[in-house]
Amino acid sequence: MFTGIVEQTGTIISLKDLGGVHRLTVAAPGIAGRLREGDSLAVSGVCLTALDVDPELFHADLAAETLARTSLGTLTSGSRVNLELPTAAGSPLGGHIVQGHVDDTGILTALDPVIPETDAVFDRTTTDWTLKVKVPERVSPWMVHKGSVAIEGISLTIADFDGETISIAILPLTYWRTNLHTLSVGAQVNVEADVLVKLAYSRMEAEKTAKRPPEFDLTEAWLVANGY
Repeated sequence: MFTGIVEQTGTIISLKDLGGVHRLTVAAPGIAGRLREGDSLAVSGVCLTALDVDPELFHADLAAETLARTSLGTLTSGSRVNLELPTAAGSPLGGHIVQGHVDDTGILTALDPVIPETDAVFDRTTTDWTLKVKVPERVSPWMVHKGSVAIEGISLTIADFDGETISIAILPLTYWRTNLHTLSVGAQVNVEADVLVKLAYSRMEAEKTAKRPPEFDLTEAWLVANGY
């Protein structure tokens, strides 16, 4: 499990087709040296298994499902990715419950400074930003106003949703510490909905089909999400 608090960014070295899986190589000084082969980590929100680790980089194999469901297959040498190690038992839950199971990709439609660049007081290093992402139809039922969402593995809060596009307030720290400042309009971004919302929605849909009044306990959802 992850919490969506990005520890650092890494740089894509290569993505090679091995005739089945695709082998991703990521330069990640600082995190790579703490990994052992077989460890899990989140790469831009995608839970992967570290292979052939050394102090400066790691490799990971991408299955066909991963390539189809996430943005990792579109990355090229030099692309920046967000990295997070799994949350240790007993650690503070700084963001929200993130599984690293990306639901689908969205399209970045805007990433604009709140203070316009034409304003005399504009400062790129201190302004906050407004991120907008168009989400796929299959993901939209799980987008909740003021609810949580992971974009590129970053734990964020939905400020607005018009049924198609989510709007999110981005602080300067988040903008500069993650890969957001490297992305352009039109980029594919990984989207993982809050697992508690997905469980609640699934239960309500099941109750609706059964024509019974919805009975849902968020405590039960939390226990299910955490494997109890």
